[in-house]
Amino acid sequence: QVQLVESGGGWVQAGGSLRLNCAASGSISTIKAMAMGWYRQVPGKQRELVASVFTGGRTNYADSVKGRFTISRDNAQNTVSLQMNSLKPDDTAVYYCNARGTTLMGYLEVWGQGTLVTVSS
Repeated sequence: QVQLVESGGGWVQAGGSLRLNCAASGSISTIKAMAMGWYRQVPGKQRELVASVFTGGRTNYADSVKGRFTISRDNAQNTVSLQMNSLKPDDTAVYYCNARGTTLMGYLEVWGQGTLVTVSS
């Protein structure tokens, strides 16, 4: 079983920065086999991918955050972080940490509980 716990959300003015962190716990071999990422959701809209980092280190970003957000993964600590710079009011959302992949237990997808990011204009 893998569990994800996010931290680092909060309130910031437009143009500011926040850093989100996600700590994974459980089977280390399972965690290392999983891609990890951040999604976000606002009320009335579908959850959308913000950024992801794969087991080999390759990253992927939504067009709306390219150049402003940076995802990083620490395999020794089993954490994934999202550095968010030049924040805009449109970035306001609940941000969810996600881990997914084919493991020895089969395909597995896990979500954190979410952390709220509010960007004021």
